[in-house]
Order: sequence, then structure tokens, then C-alpha cells
Amino acid sequence: MHYADARSPAELRGRTILQIVPELDAGGAERTAVDIASGLVQAGVRALVATEGGRLVAELQAKGGSWIPFPAKTKNPFSILSNARRLKRIIREEGVDLVHARSRAPAWSAYLATGPLGVPFVTTYHGSYQGRSKVKILYNSVMARGDAVIANSHYTARLIAEKHPFARDRIAIIHRGTDLKLYAPGQVDHGRIERLRSAWGIGPHQRIILCAARLTPWKGQKVLIEAARLLREAGESDIAIVLAGDDQGRSGYVRELDTMAETLGVKDMVFRVGHCADMPAAFMAAAVVAVPSTEPEAFGRTATEAQAMGTPVVVTDLGAVPETVLAPPEVPAAARTGWRIKPGDPEALAEALSGALNLGATAHDAMALRARQHVEKHFSLDSMVAATLRLYVALLERGR
Repeated sequence: MHYADARSPAELRGRTILQIVPELDAGGAERTAVDIASGLVQAGVRALVATEGGRLVAELQAKGGSWIPFPAKTKNPFSILSNARRLKRIIREEGVDLVHARSRAPAWSAYLATGPLGVPFVTTYHGSYQGRSKVKILYNSVMARGDAVIANSHYTARLIAEKHPFARDRIAIIHRGTDLKLYAPGQVDHGRIERLRSAWGIGPHQRIILCAARLTPWKGQKVLIEAARLLREAGESDIAIVLAGDDQGRSGYVRELDTMAETLGVKDMVFRVGHCADMPAAFMAAAVVAVPSTEPEAFGRTATEAQAMGTPVVVTDLGAVPETVLAPPEVPAAARTGWRIKPGDPEALAEALSGALNLGATAHDAMALRARQHVEKHFSLDSMVAATLRLYVALLERGR
């Protein structure tokens, strides 16, 4: 279904919606901001995004959205107050009807700006937002102060209700959506796959285990490197562990990964390739996708995107993962769409990866079909955009 089909409410046409996010780089919040902006444009809505910039700005503009350069990344309290005043001016000058914040610091500016103007304010709870001190809890709480609070999974909704009981009646569960036109096996030609393998330095005999995540400890790259050692010891010698993601300045952690790979004797198996701009081809190039996170994922779009491409996935059984990957004991083994394992367990990870790598052709094809259908039914981009636009309409009508 196209965004404009039947579910582009007439009440939104001609309106102006402003999203605010620190940067438009690679990440769930950033990707979703662009996706929603595209859906708004196709629904006849003026879509603005206030952000510092980033690699997705060009895509935003190509899809008809408008970039407003804005220092949304700052966490300085005085700058947040200054940004609130600046945002007020933008709301007035641009005739903004609704503001949607996707990160804590800019959400505070948006909260302070929209209240006095009577403009509806929406937040999306994209992460777990850890914090125990009173100051940090207060800082995090802004993500639950929207007139509507979008949770990107049932897990996230429970987390919001637990941490911010005052927001329980304003939570709307809208799962992160996957672009099923972009993430479709038939849309990726062999040349794109070969170009990626060549750029990464992967040999023709090597099967790829892909970990697509920024390089940060809780994403579990160390657990995967340890599992690589176990796979080698078990005779899986033709494996390439591809770590695709930005280090975001974490040079110390990168050194730790390199040292660990060398110490364990798997340096030749581990490839750090940085940001990947062609994720559909990356998933097609992979024999299996690993999501070895050691802390809960609020959603985990890598798992749904990989399933949409029909690539086997192995994920840790944390956070929203039970919602996105079907596996025993919740479903029979014959109904699985991937593997779920205990976090921080390299032995369990190696065993599951081996199982995925050694699937027979019939079993592989059957699971790929189940996984694709699972994503189509529950996690499509069309569904996410439609639900978000309906929420905007409801808030705007309530404000009349």
C-alpha cells in the first residue's frame, strides 16, 4: 500500500509537522524521522526536520522533506533553554501544527516551546534511557511528557509505564517499520553483493556472519568474537565475522576488539568495515546475521530487516526481541523465524550460528519465507506511517 492510499487523512493535508532529532545519521530514531517525513509529504503534509545535519539530510530533502539547521544535539541546560526560545520562533514563523521529538535534549526544548503555544507535542521512546539519580530520571522523563508517547514495542511500553506511571494513559504502541520495497530479496542484484564483499575484503570462499551495529560494548561484539573462536575450534574455518557500524569515537573499544581478536587467534576472521550504506545488499551477502546485544533492545530493527531479506538471524533473548523473532519455546521449532539465545553466552551464540550456517536448502527457504511473512504482517513501514499519521490527526482534532 502506498502512503497516500486511503489512510492519508484529509485532516492532515496542508498541515505542517516538525520533527526534531539531534542528527540525521545512521540510527533508528534518525531513520524513522526520514521515513515519517516521507510519509507526511506523500500525504500532502509539509514535513520539517530540525537537526544539526548528517548523512540522511540529502535523502530527507530528496523525499520532499525540509531540513531546518538547528543545534539539537546540545545537552547544555542553558543551550536547551535557548533552543526552546528559538524553537518557539520557528513554530510561529513556519506555522507548525505539531512537534514530534525523538531524543531527550531536543525534547526538553520542544516541551518548553510547545506548552505556552498550545501546540501538540509527541515523543517517541526509542531507547531504554537508563538512569538512577534523580537528575537523570528527571532528564529522561521528558520522553514520557508528550501529549502522546509512542513506544516502539510492547517491551518499551511496559518500560515507560514502569518508569513514568503518569504517562500510562498516553502511550501508543507503534512498532518500528521496515521498508518492504527496499528490503526485498528480488531488489538486490548480484553486482551489489559482490561490490560489498570486494570492498570489505572478503574472500570468495568465506561465509559472512554479519553484526550490523554501532561499535559499543552493549552491542555484544566481544561475545561474537569469542563465538568466532569456538566456531573455528569446531571446524568452521571459512567464516568471516563482519562488524558493520560506526565507532562514534570509541577508539578505546575498537582497540579492545582488535586486541581480543588477535589474542584469540581469529584476527583473520574479523573484519571491521565501518558504516554500510547498502544494508539490503549486506543482509543478502550474509549467511547469517547476529544481534548479540548484552542489554535490552527497545526494538532492534536489524532483526526485522534481516528477516525481511530472508537471512537467518541469531539474537539475544532480551527486550523487544521476543516480539520480532519467533523461536522456541514460544513457537514450535518448525515455526521459528530465527534463533534466540541467552545474552553474554558465546557458547550458545556459537551453537546457534552453527545451526543457522548448516541449514539445509529446504529448511533455509522455508524459514526465509516465514520470516518475510512475519515482518510483512507485523512490522511494515506502511503500517508504522499509517499509525503515526492517525495519531497526529487524533491530537490535532482534540486540540480544536
